[in-house]
Amino acid sequence: MAALSVPLVGELVAMDDPWEPYRLVDLASEPVEGARAFLRELQGAGRSAATARSYGMDMLRWFRFLWAIEVPWDRASRIEARDFSRWLQVAGQPRRPHWRRPSEAGRWVAGGKPYAPSVRAHSETVLRTFYDFHRDVGTGPVLNPFPLDRARHGRRAHAHRNPMDPARNERAGLYRPRVPKRVPRSVPDEEFNEIFVRLPSHRDRALVAFYVSTGARASELLSTWQAGADPGRQLISVVRKGTGEVQELPASADAFVWLRLYQLEMDDAIPRGRRLPLWWTLRSPSRPLTYHAVHRMFERANAKAGTSATLHALRHTAAYRMSEDPSLPLTDVQFVLGHAQLTTTQHYLNPRELHQTGEKPQVAWSLGEAEQVRGVYGLA
Repeated sequence: MAALSVPLVGELVAMDDPWEPYRLVDLASEPVEGARAFLRELQGAGRSAATARSYGMDMLRWFRFLWAIEVPWDRASRIEARDFSRWLQVAGQPRRPHWRRPSEAGRWVAGGKPYAPSVRAHSETVLRTFYDFHRDVGTGPVLNPFPLDRARHGRRAHAHRNPMDPARNERAGLYRPRVPKRVPRSVPDEEFNEIFVRLPSHRDRALVAFYVSTGARASELLSTWQAGADPGRQLISVVRKGTGEVQELPASADAFVWLRLYQLEMDDAIPRGRRLPLWWTLRSPSRPLTYHAVHRMFERANAKAGTSATLHALRHTAAYRMSEDPSLPLTDVQFVLGHAQLTTTQHYLNPRELHQTGEKPQVAWSLGEAEQVRGVYGLA
């Protein structure tokens, strides 16, 4: 295992086809039929294209490992699954080779950042489901290489569980790591202000203001179309990640002010239409803004401010502020955040991971532009 070199071959290709959003191809650019059938099954079960991409990336790591040890996927055993789990823990994420070291091109260079337990747990679940599917249809091994943990076989279920606690899933995988419970991290007010004043454009200020006031996920806010912003009611419509339904979320007045400044600045540069995206790139030619571009924008602002906040931490910050409001029931917070279970929203009733001063962030305005634009919307 220490001498194993895994080539970075194969790819998960995004297809411009609603019947096949993603396709896993091998080193010869030929589709992997086992993965192709499984992705079709996911689509038949109503899973989204984002789920297909997430599952496909986990399968790509597994297939690369099997290609390196020259074992066909339908001949993999528990030994290969065990070694793959060890390899994920020790080898870590691939480091892209430097252009000055062409000998390492196309190879998995060891010593990268370790995979988080949550990533390894998700990978184990995906691969166990993958082999369960092929076992049921008769196209894979009879025994799943990623079996369930049978250590408690024969014992009484939930023997030592507090009946007041939520029920646990005892059907855990044998090679599934323990995932620690983490307190959602919020952004302190001073840190938020340091980041906000270093945002380079009105578009970026509007995005961050909407993220921290609505609690929307990064991809959800980018799904807003131009008719989905309603400044009169201070609502913005997003497409929910899990259900795909359109939901109106309340946002702060400041966020709509920055949005209007962005629209006035880019009035002649972006296409107009009620069903067109609300967020566009600043460089010409204008293109709809993507998640990776927003993520990189926030990383650059963090680097300038010398902070380590993440884009998703803005959602946690909004959730903490909502849950701390005594006039806002927790069920309303659950609805705004789009949580399927109330127990997920209850995580924000715990003390914050980072110390907060209790002061609301004072958003920096630029040359009194906000005061000039407030009259456009009639905001007090």
